Amino acid sequence: MFTELTVNGMTCGHCEKAVQNALKSVPGVQDVRVNLQDGTATVQGDADPQALVAAVTEEGYGAQVRA
Repeated sequence: MFTELTVNGMTCGHCEKAVQNALKSVPGVQDVRVNLQDGTATVQGDADPQALVAAVTEEGYGAQVRA
């Protein structure tokens, strides 16, 4: 299962890595791909989408599940 997020506020490679690490820390996440240029994150696994949003928000970035 894949969950796609729109991530706001990323401006550099450090931001991209911080979002990636935050998402990887959520239980059920198997793989994460963050795209700085597109402002997106694709998460593979069975993690709760709201837990993914919360993890990104706790890092100081905006996030929402893409429909």
